[in-house]
Amino acid sequence: MSVDSPRRIVLLRHAKAEWSQESDHERPLAERGRRDAPAAGRWLAGAGITPDLTLCSTALRTRETWKLSVHELPQRPKTVYEDRLYEASLGELIAVVNEVPDEVNDLLLVGHNPGMHALADALSGEAEGELLTRMNRSGFPTASIAVVTFNGSWKSVEHGVGRLDAYWTPRS
Repeated sequence: MSVDSPRRIVLLRHAKAEWSQESDHERPLAERGRRDAPAAGRWLAGAGITPDLTLCSTALRTRETWKLSVHELPQRPKTVYEDRLYEASLGELIAVVNEVPDEVNDLLLVGHNPGMHALADALSGEAEGELLTRMNRSGFPTASIAVVTFNGSWKSVEHGVGRLDAYWTPRS
């Protein structure tokens, strides 16, 4: 695949988690999260999104979100559980994306806010219609998905490089 080929980065915020006595890293999904995660997977499948690679935070709520979402896809992508996605800053998220091999065309990240929202906003130099306004107004709630397309290598991902082509929330 050419590094000039169109690429897609899909950002999925984990579904609604319980507030528990466990450490933040080990918080499980709430009942609403267990309903919303498969809905996110159905939206991905309906949008024709089948990632080549999924990078998922190691937090329990992100792993559970991905487990429930991926069952809705026509094929299971390679999945890597990535410690650096937990509590990642915008700069750390961009650094992780910059390491993705160029053989990957569609990348899905399963992570946390404020990082997922910040990354979607930072990468989106332009947007389809009112998507960017709607995404920023919503605050990127749990189980939200943003789809950003760009041309070039993963190493070239930086602020404003992409176009926000889709934004979905379970309540939209």
